[in-house]
Amino acid sequence: MSISSIEENPYDKEYYFYHLELLQAFVTQIKELPPFSLENPDETNSEFLTALNKLTTHTQAADWLDQGQALLCRVVSNYPHLMPLLYRDLLWFFGGDCLHYMPDDEINLFQQLDEQREQAKQGQQAFSYAEARAKIMRMH
Repeated sequence: MSISSIEENPYDKEYYFYHLELLQAFVTQIKELPPFSLENPDETNSEFLTALNKLTTHTQAADWLDQGQALLCRVVSNYPHLMPLLYRDLLWFFGGDCLHYMPDDEINLFQQLDEQREQAKQGQQAFSYAEARAKIMRMH
């Protein structure tokens, strides 16, 4: 998925940008925490942060989703202290191996949300991903 492939579809575009904003927020938050906030982080941590930051800007890459999936799995395995900051939506969005870190009931909620988005798309009905998500997650 890239910006160029979804620009003509408002349903996919909103979905894409919603998750891109979550990813950017996550990166901004973790930059303030160790080991990334250290004056001289080791090479592994520095490379990880660079790759994650690059993911927020190089969305045209053909393997963008695969890169995101791999980086989020690294968060789980190498930086468990960051998990409370990782938006669950991103695990769903990048999918694949990231889904192993989501319980079945959570996956079910995101499936329902995707089905609602697809139904609205097929029926060409107005749809706000953020509002539908808030309802499904019982946020209002």
